Amino acid sequence: MMRKRVAGWGHGVVKIFGVAAAIFLCAGMGWAQAPAANGDLNHVLAEMDASAAKFRSAQANFQWDQYEMVVQSTDTQTGVIYFEGSGDRARVALDIEKADGQPAKKTVVYSGGVLQFYQPQIDQMTVFHAREKQAQYESYLTLGFGGSGSDLKKSWDITYQGMETIDGVQTAKLDLVSKDASVRANFSHVTIWIDPTRAVSLKQILYEPSGDTRTSYFRNIQYNKKISSSVFKIKTDSKTQVVQK
Repeated sequence: MMRKRVAGWGHGVVKIFGVAAAIFLCAGMGWAQAPAANGDLNHVLAEMDASAAKFRSAQANFQWDQYEMVVQSTDTQTGVIYFEGSGDRARVALDIEKADGQPAKKTVVYSGGVLQFYQPQIDQMTVFHAREKQAQYESYLTLGFGGSGSDLKKSWDITYQGMETIDGVQTAKLDLVSKDASVRANFSHVTIWIDPTRAVSLKQILYEPSGDTRTSYFRNIQYNKKISSSVFKIKTDSKTQVVQK
């Protein structure tokens, strides 16, 4: 049962692009170390800088667990996510395939400051424009995928929380607090588990002030493999209702 979240992901998209700047948007937890010295954080960020220079693309299966504290319930969506390029050249696409195990096809594509959200069940395309916030949004859209450590520091106050093994991969656990007050009003902080050698994230948790959380898992990551340009194009026709935001 997806309740208000199902309208689905549309509610999340509106929140992301309608409130100054939110985050767009992966199993088992391993062992954790105590928070390390700033030198360790600098080492991780330097690794991310080097990896970002080599990053071309990533494709992964994702799982989003949206926990709603008031009703103590979790809604789950699964599908495939694609990243290509970085910075102002970044393109992101999602094929949402299931919601709580049931078919729930939705497609999201971001490119060049425009995000398209397509719901084939009602044949509706909602289009969001980043406009002057484009650079800011792109730093969130690609959070944990292809971004450099230097860029991460520009938008976030970062706390290094040690290394953890996820799916057999050594990841750096970073807790992020946005430097933008409008983002903090929606997400008090974000924790990411990132493989700094590839500049890809395996897990993320977004914390809302309300106590709600969104946990994302990214598995079967295909790194720097060619992605068909078709995944970044949504097929519509003359009957598709287009809503501009």
